[in-house]
Amino acid sequence: MRLRLPEERPAEPPTGYKIAHPVLSQDGTRAGFIGVSLGGALPYGVLADASCVYGLRHRAPSRRCDCGFHCVHDRAAAEALLCTAEHRTAVLLDVLVLGRYLRFELGFRYARQRVRTATVSPCACGTVASALADAGWGRPGWRALAPSCAACLRGRTALSLAGFARLAGDGLRVVAQPAAALAPGDPGLPEELGVPELAAEAALLQARLDWFQSQLARLGQRGPDDGPQVG
Repeated sequence: MRLRLPEERPAEPPTGYKIAHPVLSQDGTRAGFIGVSLGGALPYGVLADASCVYGLRHRAPSRRCDCGFHCVHDRAAAEALLCTAEHRTAVLLDVLVLGRYLRFELGFRYARQRVRTATVSPCACGTVASALADAGWGRPGWRALAPSCAACLRGRTALSLAGFARLAGDGLRVVAQPAAALAPGDPGLPEELGVPELAAEAALLQARLDWFQSQLARLGQRGPDDGPQVG
């Protein structure tokens, strides 16, 4: 006799957490996400249905396949995935599990989902992210985006967090994770620096001063009408 697992009929859709890379369509009119595992080649929207990544004609999720959306029960477990090098620029998604699902010890595999909230990690410089900017890679027709502060944009294609939420639609909330604070008892930078540390700080300040001087010199070569000055 074949044993069957008990069926669940919850009054409210289950919730879960996962990570994904935010993406922007080539024409800049759509925003969505791509997964970090099996479904990484297929961008999905805020409200989306899963399909078999192997092209098989069965409904996802199938017990005999790995297809379907995946999420974990515990937020901390999803956040831990953001520590790996390849996932540092991913965002944390809070999702509603919709449709058919299979429950596992750590999470769900399921047919349909709604992304409720996307939490964006700080910029690579450590500042709270204010935008999602071109990450330098993507999928055909889609640019991957990475968290960025205003100072680090440097002319890259970018969307504000509110702009990404607006393009993605369906009530998505996009919030910025606060910058990491010093751990309790962490003294931060030492109050008394030695000669090597002071020399390094001086070299950094000199490099910045040289850059400002070069910019001032360039501006000084332009006339009031932005044309070259005539001596």
